[in-house]
Amino acid sequence: MRISALGAAAGALALTALIVPAAHATGADSGDIKILSATVNGGKDIVIGTTTKTITATVTASDPSYIKNVSLVLFHGTHMNTDNFDGVLNPTTSQASCRKTNYATSTCTITISGNPVLLENRTAGTWKVYIWVIAKDGDQTYADPYSSVRIQRKSRLTVNASPEPVAKGKTITVAGKLSRASWWDDLEYHGYAKQPVKLQFRKAGTNTYTTVKTTYSNAYGNLKTTVKASVDGYWRYNFAGTTTTPAVKATGDYVDVR
Repeated sequence: MRISALGAAAGALALTALIVPAAHATGADSGDIKILSATVNGGKDIVIGTTTKTITATVTASDPSYIKNVSLVLFHGTHMNTDNFDGVLNPTTSQASCRKTNYATSTCTITISGNPVLLENRTAGTWKVYIWVIAKDGDQTYADPYSSVRIQRKSRLTVNASPEPVAKGKTITVAGKLSRASWWDDLEYHGYAKQPVKLQFRKAGTNTYTTVKTTYSNAYGNLKTTVKASVDGYWRYNFAGTTTTPAVKATGDYVDVR
């Protein structure tokens, strides 16, 4: 059974309260401590399907006494400290793994739990990065937000060209389906409606696909179009992606033309 939105938010907030202390100064650098850089998921979009994805982030910070701990939280909204958010993904532990890189500077690694149970379909897109850093001498600082990331609903795309084999000059029907993960209702993949998808062909013995036409998925995400058979080769669908859903290509389906 899926937990309620209120229950998910309450659980996430409870964990956040444990990991990110409430005692912050002003949000500006406190004392000598500074946040130098941060990278989430290697700088790539975060794609989450129907199972939990572990997201790795690194934060580089400096303080003459060295860094004691770092926490990084992903949230959907405007600010964490004003409770102006409606989604949150927390670190998997309360202690980051930090190593000294040079005088006064440390790089810390944090893993975040990308649990789809704590997400809603409507929150796919831009999320913010909250960072809190504490030095060994007690100095601390936070950034609310520090930067932004994109969290997307994982996509799938299929293709089936028929009949196989087919006589030269006859019609081939190319069917398929574009779907994406649903985070909130049943953790399944559902059709992505009314999206432009390219039909592409690669002649046997070559390596390059060429776009033949563009078609649109129907209300259920299904794709269907027809072409004339000319030579042996592979047919596939290619979806360029949107801000909420990543690009995806179907594996080419070979058709023998006789």
